[in-house]
Amino acid sequence: MNDINILGIESSCDDTSAAVIQNGVIKSNVVSSQAVHEQYGGVVPELASRAHQQNIIPVVDKAIKDAGMEPSDISALAFTKGPGLLGSLLVGTSFAKGFALSMDIPLIEVNHLQAHVLAHFVKESPADDNQPKFPFLCLLVSGGHSQILLVKDHLEMEIIGTTIDDAAGEAFDKCAKIMNLGYPGGPIVDNLAQKGNPEAFKFNKPKIENFDYSFSGLKTSFLYFLRDRMKENQNFIEENKEDLCASLQKTIIDILMTKFHKAVKQTGVKEIAVAGGVSANSGLRNRLEEYAKNEKLKLFIPKFAYTTDNAAMIAITGLFKYQKSDFSSHDITPQARMSL
Repeated sequence: MNDINILGIESSCDDTSAAVIQNGVIKSNVVSSQAVHEQYGGVVPELASRAHQQNIIPVVDKAIKDAGMEPSDISALAFTKGPGLLGSLLVGTSFAKGFALSMDIPLIEVNHLQAHVLAHFVKESPADDNQPKFPFLCLLVSGGHSQILLVKDHLEMEIIGTTIDDAAGEAFDKCAKIMNLGYPGGPIVDNLAQKGNPEAFKFNKPKIENFDYSFSGLKTSFLYFLRDRMKENQNFIEENKEDLCASLQKTIIDILMTKFHKAVKQTGVKEIAVAGGVSANSGLRNRLEEYAKNEKLKLFIPKFAYTTDNAAMIAITGLFKYQKSDFSSHDITPQARMSL
Protein backbone atom coordinates (compact mmCIF):
# COMPACT_ATOMS: atom_id res chain seq x y z
CA MET A 1 0.00 0.00 0.00
CA ASN A 2 1.29 3.46 -0.88
CA ASP A 3 1.94 5.87 1.99
CA ILE A 4 -0.56 8.71 2.42
CA ASN A 5 1.42 11.89 3.12
CA ILE A 6 -0.74 14.86 4.11
CA LEU A 7 0.73 18.36 4.28
CA GLY A 8 -1.24 20.54 6.69
CA ILE A 9 -1.20 24.36 6.74
CA GLU A 10 -2.60 26.43 9.63
CA SER A 11 -2.84 30.25 9.41
CA SER A 12 -6.04 31.16 11.26
CA CYS A 13 -4.54 33.72 13.66
CA ASP A 14 -0.93 34.72 14.38
CA ASP A 15 0.91 31.38 14.12
CA THR A 16 2.11 30.13 10.74
CA SER A 17 2.35 26.36 10.91
CA ALA A 18 2.99 23.46 8.53
CA ALA A 19 3.06 19.75 9.34
CA VAL A 20 3.41 16.46 7.51
CA ILE A 21 1.55 13.34 8.61
CA GLN A 22 2.26 9.94 7.05
CA ASN A 23 -0.52 7.34 7.48
CA GLY A 24 -1.61 9.12 10.68
CA VAL A 25 1.92 9.37 12.16
CA ILE A 26 3.44 12.81 12.71
CA LYS A 27 6.60 13.38 10.69
CA SER A 28 7.05 17.13 11.28
CA ASN A 29 5.21 20.03 12.90
CA VAL A 30 6.76 23.48 12.40
CA VAL A 31 5.30 26.61 14.02
CA SER A 32 6.46 30.20 13.52
CA SER A 33 4.99 32.55 16.15
CA GLN A 34 4.71 36.32 15.80
CA ALA A 35 6.16 38.31 18.72
CA VAL A 36 5.17 41.61 17.08
CA HIS A 37 1.71 41.58 18.74
CA GLU A 38 2.99 41.60 22.33
CA GLN A 39 3.55 45.38 22.34
CA TYR A 40 -0.10 45.92 21.31
CA GLY A 41 -1.61 43.59 23.93
CA GLY A 42 -3.44 41.57 21.27
CA VAL A 43 -3.27 40.33 17.70
CA VAL A 44 -3.25 43.08 15.05
CA PRO A 45 -4.88 41.47 11.97
CA GLU A 46 -2.98 43.49 9.35
CA LEU A 47 0.39 42.71 10.94
CA ALA A 48 -0.58 39.04 11.31
CA SER A 49 -1.38 38.59 7.61
CA ARG A 50 1.86 40.32 6.56
CA ALA A 51 3.89 38.04 8.83
CA HIS A 52 2.13 34.97 7.38
CA GLN A 53 3.20 36.09 3.90
CA GLN A 54 6.82 36.22 5.06
CA ASN A 55 6.70 32.96 7.01
CA ILE A 56 4.63 30.54 4.97
CA ILE A 57 7.20 29.46 2.36
CA PRO A 58 10.09 28.89 4.83
CA VAL A 59 7.75 27.08 7.27
CA VAL A 60 6.34 24.73 4.59
CA ASP A 61 9.83 24.11 3.20
CA LYS A 62 11.13 23.19 6.67
CA ALA A 63 8.14 20.92 7.42
CA ILE A 64 8.67 18.91 4.22
CA LYS A 65 12.44 18.68 4.79
CA ASP A 66 12.03 17.74 8.49
CA ALA A 67 9.73 14.92 7.35
CA GLY A 68 12.54 13.66 5.10
CA MET A 69 10.45 14.19 1.98
CA GLU A 70 10.28 16.11 -1.29
CA PRO A 71 7.27 18.20 -2.37
CA SER A 72 6.49 15.48 -4.92
CA ASP A 73 5.94 12.97 -2.05
CA ILE A 74 2.89 14.86 -0.75
CA SER A 75 -0.43 13.07 -1.46
CA ALA A 76 -2.77 15.96 -0.59
CA LEU A 77 -2.74 19.40 1.03
CA ALA A 78 -5.06 20.26 3.95
CA PHE A 79 -5.51 23.89 4.99
CA THR A 80 -7.57 25.89 7.50
CA LYS A 81 -10.65 27.35 5.81
CA GLY A 82 -11.85 29.03 9.05
CA PRO A 83 -12.83 30.29 11.52
CA GLY A 84 -10.14 32.90 12.07
CA LEU A 85 -8.80 36.26 10.89
CA LEU A 86 -9.75 36.67 7.24
CA GLY A 87 -6.44 38.21 6.14
CA SER A 88 -4.46 35.42 7.81
CA LEU A 89 -6.72 32.71 6.36
CA LEU A 90 -6.36 34.20 2.86
CA VAL A 91 -2.57 33.75 2.97
CA GLY A 92 -2.87 30.06 3.87
CA THR A 93 -5.68 29.42 1.39
CA SER A 94 -3.86 31.13 -1.49
CA PHE A 95 -0.64 29.23 -0.81
CA ALA A 96 -2.55 25.93 -0.49
CA LYS A 97 -4.27 26.43 -3.84
CA GLY A 98 -0.98 27.27 -5.58
CA PHE A 99 0.87 24.30 -4.07
CA ALA A 100 -1.93 21.80 -4.81
CA LEU A 101 -2.27 23.07 -8.38
CA SER A 102 1.45 22.95 -9.10
CA MET A 103 1.79 19.42 -7.63
CA ASP A 104 -1.53 18.22 -9.12
CA ILE A 105 -2.75 16.90 -5.75
CA PRO A 106 -6.13 17.18 -3.96
CA LEU A 107 -6.97 20.24 -1.88
CA ILE A 108 -8.75 19.62 1.46
CA GLU A 109 -10.50 22.34 3.48
CA VAL A 110 -10.45 21.94 7.27
CA ASN A 111 -12.61 23.48 9.99
CA HIS A 112 -10.22 24.79 12.65
CA LEU A 113 -12.55 23.78 15.52
CA GLN A 114 -12.98 20.22 14.27
CA ALA A 115 -9.20 20.00 13.91
CA HIS A 116 -8.65 20.94 17.58
CA VAL A 117 -10.73 17.90 18.59
CA LEU A 118 -9.01 15.58 16.10
CA ALA A 119 -5.56 16.56 17.45
CA HIS A 120 -6.17 13.61 19.79
CA PHE A 121 -5.74 11.24 16.84
CA VAL A 122 -2.22 12.36 15.84
CA LYS A 123 0.04 9.33 16.34
CA GLU A 124 3.61 9.64 17.59
CA SER A 125 4.52 6.23 16.12
CA PRO A 126 2.76 3.49 14.08
CA ALA A 127 2.19 1.53 17.33
CA ASP A 128 0.62 4.52 19.15
CA ASP A 129 -2.97 3.50 19.96
CA ASN A 130 -3.76 6.03 22.69
CA GLN A 131 -6.78 7.65 21.03
CA PRO A 132 -10.34 8.15 22.34
CA LYS A 133 -13.07 5.65 21.42
CA PHE A 134 -16.37 6.88 19.98
CA PRO A 135 -18.58 8.33 21.26
CA PHE A 136 -16.69 10.62 23.62
CA LEU A 137 -17.32 14.06 25.07
CA CYS A 138 -14.84 16.84 24.32
CA LEU A 139 -14.52 20.17 26.12
CA LEU A 140 -13.23 22.57 23.46
CA VAL A 141 -11.83 25.70 25.12
CA SER A 142 -9.86 28.38 23.29
CA GLY A 143 -9.55 32.14 22.91
CA GLY A 144 -12.53 32.29 20.59
CA HIS A 145 -14.64 29.24 21.49
CA SER A 146 -15.99 27.33 24.50
CA GLN A 147 -18.05 24.30 23.54
CA ILE A 148 -19.05 20.84 24.72
CA LEU A 149 -19.03 18.40 21.81
CA LEU A 150 -20.37 14.87 21.54
CA VAL A 151 -17.89 13.26 19.12
CA LYS A 152 -19.59 10.35 17.31
CA ASP A 153 -16.97 9.79 14.62
CA HIS A 154 -13.88 11.54 13.21
CA LEU A 155 -16.02 13.80 11.06
CA GLU A 156 -19.31 13.73 12.98
CA MET A 157 -19.60 16.00 16.02
CA GLU A 158 -22.64 17.43 17.77
CA ILE A 159 -22.47 20.71 19.71
CA ILE A 160 -24.45 20.17 22.93
CA GLY A 161 -23.23 23.34 24.68
CA THR A 162 -21.62 26.57 23.49
CA THR A 163 -20.85 30.06 24.75
CA ILE A 164 -23.59 32.63 24.21
CA ASP A 165 -21.05 35.49 24.32
CA ASP A 166 -17.33 35.40 25.19
CA ALA A 167 -15.07 32.35 25.36
CA ALA A 168 -13.09 31.13 28.38
CA GLY A 169 -9.77 32.02 26.77
CA GLU A 170 -11.01 35.52 26.06
CA ALA A 171 -12.02 35.90 29.73
CA PHE A 172 -8.47 34.92 30.78
CA ASP A 173 -6.87 37.34 28.30
CA LYS A 174 -9.19 40.29 28.95
CA CYS A 175 -8.93 40.01 32.75
CA ALA A 176 -5.14 39.75 32.43
CA LYS A 177 -5.22 42.93 30.33
CA ILE A 178 -7.28 44.72 33.01
CA MET A 179 -4.53 43.80 35.51
CA ASN A 180 -1.86 44.90 33.00
CA LEU A 181 -0.12 41.51 33.14
CA GLY A 182 1.01 41.33 29.50
CA TYR A 183 0.06 39.29 26.44
CA PRO A 184 -0.95 36.53 25.94
CA GLY A 185 -2.68 36.74 29.32
CA GLY A 186 -3.85 33.14 29.81
CA PRO A 187 -0.43 31.55 30.48
CA ILE A 188 0.59 34.48 32.74
CA VAL A 189 -2.59 34.08 34.84
CA ASP A 190 -1.96 30.31 35.06
CA ASN A 191 1.61 30.90 36.22
CA LEU A 192 0.65 33.42 38.93
CA ALA A 193 -2.38 31.36 40.00
CA GLN A 194 -0.13 28.50 41.06
CA LYS A 195 1.31 30.74 43.81
CA GLY A 196 -2.00 32.25 44.97
CA ASN A 197 -5.04 31.34 47.08
CA PRO A 198 -8.02 30.35 44.87
CA GLU A 199 -10.46 31.08 47.72
CA ALA A 200 -9.17 34.64 48.34
CA PHE A 201 -11.87 36.38 46.26
CA LYS A 202 -15.32 35.44 44.95
CA PHE A 203 -16.54 36.44 41.49
CA ASN A 204 -19.96 36.11 39.86
CA LYS A 205 -20.87 32.91 38.04
CA PRO A 206 -23.55 33.06 35.34
CA LYS A 207 -26.86 31.21 35.57
CA ILE A 208 -27.35 29.95 32.01
CA GLU A 209 -29.71 27.15 31.04
CA ASN A 210 -28.79 23.80 29.50
CA PHE A 211 -25.08 23.22 28.74
CA ASP A 212 -24.32 26.71 27.40
CA TYR A 213 -21.64 29.03 28.75
CA SER A 214 -21.30 32.77 29.34
CA PHE A 215 -18.18 34.67 30.39
CA SER A 216 -19.02 38.32 29.66
CA GLY A 217 -20.63 38.82 33.10
CA LEU A 218 -17.54 37.48 34.84
CA LYS A 219 -15.33 39.96 32.96
CA THR A 220 -17.60 42.86 33.95
CA SER A 221 -17.80 41.83 37.63
CA PHE A 222 -14.01 41.41 37.73
CA LEU A 223 -13.54 44.91 36.27
CA TYR A 224 -15.96 46.51 38.80
CA PHE A 225 -14.43 44.56 41.68
CA LEU A 226 -10.94 45.88 40.85
CA ARG A 227 -12.23 49.42 40.29
CA ASP A 228 -13.87 49.49 43.74
CA ARG A 229 -10.86 47.99 45.53
CA MET A 230 -8.43 50.38 43.82
CA LYS A 231 -10.43 53.37 45.09
CA GLU A 232 -9.40 52.22 48.58
CA ASN A 233 -5.88 51.11 47.64
CA GLN A 234 -4.10 52.12 44.41
CA ASN A 235 -1.70 49.19 44.79
CA PHE A 236 -4.44 46.58 45.26
CA ILE A 237 -3.69 44.65 42.04
CA GLU A 238 0.07 44.55 42.59
CA GLU A 239 -0.30 43.48 46.23
CA ASN A 240 -2.87 40.75 45.44
CA LYS A 241 -1.81 39.66 41.93
CA GLU A 242 -1.32 35.97 42.73
CA ASP A 243 -4.55 35.62 44.73
CA LEU A 244 -6.51 37.49 42.05
CA CYS A 245 -5.19 35.15 39.34
CA ALA A 246 -5.85 32.04 41.44
CA SER A 247 -9.42 33.15 42.26
CA LEU A 248 -10.15 34.15 38.66
CA GLN A 249 -8.76 30.88 37.31
CA LYS A 250 -10.80 28.83 39.81
CA THR A 251 -13.98 30.70 38.83
CA ILE A 252 -13.48 30.11 35.10
CA ILE A 253 -12.68 26.42 35.65
CA ASP A 254 -15.71 26.04 37.98
CA ILE A 255 -17.96 27.45 35.23
CA LEU A 256 -16.46 25.10 32.62
CA MET A 257 -16.56 21.99 34.80
CA THR A 258 -20.09 22.42 36.21
CA LYS A 259 -21.64 22.18 32.73
CA PHE A 260 -19.22 19.48 31.63
CA HIS A 261 -20.17 17.30 34.64
CA LYS A 262 -23.85 17.60 33.69
CA ALA A 263 -23.14 16.77 30.04
CA VAL A 264 -21.15 13.66 30.99
CA LYS A 265 -24.00 12.46 33.24
CA GLN A 266 -26.67 13.07 30.61
CA THR A 267 -24.77 11.42 27.72
CA GLY A 268 -23.41 8.55 29.81
CA VAL A 269 -20.04 8.56 28.01
CA LYS A 270 -17.08 6.75 29.56
CA GLU A 271 -14.34 8.67 27.76
CA ILE A 272 -13.73 12.43 27.88
CA ALA A 273 -11.26 14.80 26.25
CA VAL A 274 -10.21 18.44 26.28
CA ALA A 275 -8.92 20.47 23.33
CA GLY A 276 -8.01 24.03 22.32
CA GLY A 277 -5.54 26.56 23.65
CA VAL A 278 -6.99 26.71 27.18
CA SER A 279 -6.44 22.92 27.51
CA ALA A 280 -2.81 23.88 28.26
CA ASN A 281 -4.00 25.50 31.52
CA SER A 282 -2.58 23.55 34.48
CA GLY A 283 -5.59 24.25 36.71
CA LEU A 284 -8.04 22.88 34.13
CA ARG A 285 -5.86 19.82 33.49
CA ASN A 286 -5.66 19.07 37.22
CA ARG A 287 -9.42 19.43 37.71
CA LEU A 288 -10.16 17.16 34.74
CA GLU A 289 -7.69 14.53 35.99
CA GLU A 290 -9.26 14.62 39.46
CA TYR A 291 -12.80 14.42 37.99
CA ALA A 292 -11.93 11.51 35.66
CA LYS A 293 -10.33 9.60 38.54
CA ASN A 294 -13.33 10.10 40.85
CA GLU A 295 -15.88 9.21 38.17
CA LYS A 296 -13.78 6.36 36.69
CA LEU A 297 -13.67 7.97 33.25
CA LYS A 298 -10.87 7.69 30.70
CA LEU A 299 -9.40 11.16 30.07
CA PHE A 300 -7.48 12.33 27.01
CA ILE A 301 -5.40 15.52 27.24
CA PRO A 302 -3.43 16.61 24.15
CA LYS A 303 0.31 17.20 24.25
CA PHE A 304 1.17 20.88 24.72
CA ALA A 305 2.36 21.05 21.09
CA TYR A 306 -1.18 20.21 19.95
CA THR A 307 -3.11 22.54 22.28
CA THR A 308 -2.39 25.87 20.59
CA ASP A 309 -2.83 26.47 16.85
CA ASN A 310 -0.74 23.93 14.94
CA ALA A 311 -0.76 22.26 11.54
CA ALA A 312 -0.55 18.68 12.88
CA MET A 313 -4.24 18.87 13.78
CA ILE A 314 -5.03 20.24 10.30
CA ALA A 315 -3.08 17.43 8.63
CA ILE A 316 -4.74 14.64 10.67
CA THR A 317 -8.20 16.06 9.86
CA GLY A 318 -7.07 16.19 6.22
CA LEU A 319 -6.18 12.49 6.39
CA PHE A 320 -9.68 11.48 7.56
CA LYS A 321 -11.24 13.61 4.81
CA TYR A 322 -8.76 12.19 2.24
CA GLN A 323 -9.86 8.66 3.15
CA LYS A 324 -13.44 9.66 2.27
CA SER A 325 -12.33 11.51 -0.92
CA ASP A 326 -13.76 14.71 0.58
CA PHE A 327 -11.85 17.21 -1.55
CA SER A 328 -12.30 20.94 -2.22
CA SER A 329 -12.54 22.81 -5.49
CA HIS A 330 -10.12 25.64 -6.29
CA ASP A 331 -12.80 28.33 -6.16
CA ILE A 332 -13.06 27.89 -2.38
CA THR A 333 -12.79 30.99 -0.19
CA PRO A 334 -11.87 31.20 3.52
CA GLN A 335 -14.47 32.14 6.13
CA ALA A 336 -13.82 34.24 9.24
CA ARG A 337 -16.85 32.74 10.98
CA MET A 338 -17.66 29.05 10.85
CA SER A 339 -19.41 26.58 13.12
CA LEU A 340 -18.90 22.83 13.19
